[in-house]
Amino acid sequence: MRLTSLPVIPRQRLSPDRPVRRRRVAVAGIELDRLTEIEVVDRVIGALRRGRGGHLVTPNVDICRSCARDERLRALVLRAELAVADGMPLVWAARLLGRPVPARITGADLIWSLSEAAAFYRVPVYLLGGAPGVADQAAIALCDRYPGLIIAGVDAPPYGFEHDHEQFEQVRKALVDAAPLLVFVGLGFPKQDLVIERLRDDLPGAWFVGCGSAIAFAAGSVQRAPAWMRDLGLEWLFRLATEPARLARRYLVDDLPYALGLLTLCAVRRLFT
Repeated sequence: MRLTSLPVIPRQRLSPDRPVRRRRVAVAGIELDRLTEIEVVDRVIGALRRGRGGHLVTPNVDICRSCARDERLRALVLRAELAVADGMPLVWAARLLGRPVPARITGADLIWSLSEAAAFYRVPVYLLGGAPGVADQAAIALCDRYPGLIIAGVDAPPYGFEHDHEQFEQVRKALVDAAPLLVFVGLGFPKQDLVIERLRDDLPGAWFVGCGSAIAFAAGSVQRAPAWMRDLGLEWLFRLATEPARLARRYLVDDLPYALGLLTLCAVRRLFT
């Protein structure tokens, strides 16, 4: 399925068919695309119109920390066609380096903006991830907001399915049979992006978006921080307050010291370059 005969989304500032030069900045050993959210949607839709699939990753501090410890994961992120900063420390780090990214772009935001474009272009969407029933609720919420959105399918695979050949093949077959062009995979990093790498060859013309908790947010099963906290880079604090047992070590012991070290290093580099 190709999208070559459909019009350009009127609200967008760029034509999805226009070739564009990549603008990237290296932060914490990975490269981030210096794009607005609208421009990300343009890139994805433009690639789909040309029959080209891709992989979109949304690195945050935790992902960068994982990539710093594991070269295989770093290579995985670097192979993605698009990478955008899902984390204010990465936005601040890019600013300190003198090559700012326009804004933080999260999977929780992209699931809405890309679905809006998908509804306009009649791009079939697939939701993979979440607890049983969550993806179904997310599909209902997305369709309520964007009438005409085509949901090709939803799937909530069991925990550990990626290590079980039979279960993984069931997930693969259901996805291939649905034939979507836009696939949101919300399994958490690195699982979701490793799964995407295994599935891409089956749907080479589709875009896969590693979106973390975006499906749960869209479904309303997990509450998102208020906009003012997100704007101030405090979404992590809201999530810590709502899920302390699960997130305390990750945020306070692992991510916070890493983020402070990253920002310090970027500031020092800016001073001496």
